Amino acid sequence: MATSATARPGATAAAYALAGRSLRISSRQPDALIAALMLPIMLMLIFVYFFGGAIDTGTTYVTYVVPGAMLLCAGFGAASTAVSVATDMKEGVIDRFRSLDIGGVPILAGHVAASVLRNLVSTGLVLAVALAIGFRPQASLRGYLAAAALLVAYITAISWLAATLGLLAGTPEAAGGFTFLMMFLPYPSSAFVPIDTMPGWLHGFADHQPLTPVIESLRALLLAQPAGDAPWVALAWCAAIGLVSVALSAVLFERRTR
Repeated sequence: MATSATARPGATAAAYALAGRSLRISSRQPDALIAALMLPIMLMLIFVYFFGGAIDTGTTYVTYVVPGAMLLCAGFGAASTAVSVATDMKEGVIDRFRSLDIGGVPILAGHVAASVLRNLVSTGLVLAVALAIGFRPQASLRGYLAAAALLVAYITAISWLAATLGLLAGTPEAAGGFTFLMMFLPYPSSAFVPIDTMPGWLHGFADHQPLTPVIESLRALLLAQPAGDAPWVALAWCAAIGLVSVALSAVLFERRTR
């Protein structure tokens, strides 16, 4: 009995090991990584060079659009997390982990940690491309740190949400469909056009959906502009999404692995 207890992996160590596993699996799927990275970059370039000249934002369009492109990239990256969780469920990998007495939270935390690392790299590359085509942030060191902290909070929250959707879906294909909402939400927000240019019936949703305060906060922090209470609203949304997702994923995991 003592040997069994000693052999049981700690939650942190298990999550660390499983995050490494997820990253190794990602490295063996370069086509999926390239697609998840290139699509947001291509969309940013399309908006900047095809539509930017026709959209009045009060500043250069690339300056306006970068925060939304970064969140769009994070959404595509999180979608792969949902597919990875659903794939593990379908192929019986989770059952093997359960036989090692690894709980649901460490298993999902491994997926989430890998998702955060992948998304930070991909959003960094999106920012690098934006700098190459004319984006010029004016933030202080404090502003950069605050923007990075908010971005990490957002990516962590949607990664937990994606893991939850992966548990909810019956197949990897369904998981990809469930994450469509995360990839769609940047469009009815202030990511690509000012909200006041949208139809009036859409203003209420665009003003109060989760991504708008995140985008407005990132834009203000990177450009050294007044942010008001947007960062606190954005953090509240991230905390709410993350906490609800963690709680719901624990319930779903227990039901799916009985």
